[in-house]
Amino acid sequence: MAVKIRLQRHGKKGKPFYWVVAADARTKRDGRFLEKIGTYNPNTHPATIDISVDRAVDWLQKGAQPTDTARNLLSDIGALLKNHLLNGVRKGAHTDEDVEAKFATWLSDKEKRQEEAKDKVAKDKADVKAKALAAEKEANEKRKADAQAALEAAEAEAAAAEATNEDAQEATEDVASIEAAAEEAAPEATEDVSPVEAAQEEATPEATEDAAPVEAVAEQAAPEATEDAAPVEAVAEQAAPEASEEAAPEVTNEEAQEAAE
Repeated sequence: MAVKIRLQRHGKKGKPFYWVVAADARTKRDGRFLEKIGTYNPNTHPATIDISVDRAVDWLQKGAQPTDTARNLLSDIGALLKNHLLNGVRKGAHTDEDVEAKFATWLSDKEKRQEEAKDKVAKDKADVKAKALAAEKEANEKRKADAQAALEAAEAEAAAAEATNEDAQEATEDVASIEAAAEEAAPEATEDVSPVEAAQEEATPEATEDAAPVEAVAEQAAPEATEDAAPVEAVAEQAAPEASEEAAPEVTNEEAQEAAE
């Protein structure tokens, strides 16, 4: 009967848990087995392997063949190494004391390696936690800075609005004072305009009186211009007949000459 050392799946969906068993090679994977020699839990970090080295070596010495995954697990716990050393004892290469000493040395080295791996995992976790804390601290500081900036901006806007209100109030007061001054100055301006109008009214009759002599002088000068123009017209009338008489004979002589020709 061929015997295999293999894994038998247990656990639940998404979180498998395996038994390491020695079973007949003809049975199903999760069927009947001959002996359970350990367990394997891949859900932890690092994975948890709990296998009896002596029982695994005993089955290996009887000719059981491990599957690939089971071989890796047996190599991790040192079962394959111990099986190899026992094969050397049968061949006379080692003694049982040498096998135990070498296997103990290998176990101590493995423990050191496991401790180093655990330290590395813990360090990685600490680094991740430190980075997360640093990022959170930076984010908190940024939020505080943003809040402070927003508060300062709000205070500045409030101060600006207050200053604007004060300027508007001062401008309103200035406009009110200007309007009051204008109302006070309006009656005085009316009083100042009345003497000016009176002076204009007094000056109007004088201008009329000054214009009357000018018109009289113009009327006196008009008849004299008419009398001077009359002799000129008479002389023009006398000269006109003479010009007509002189022009007529000239035309007659020319016509007579043309007729004679």
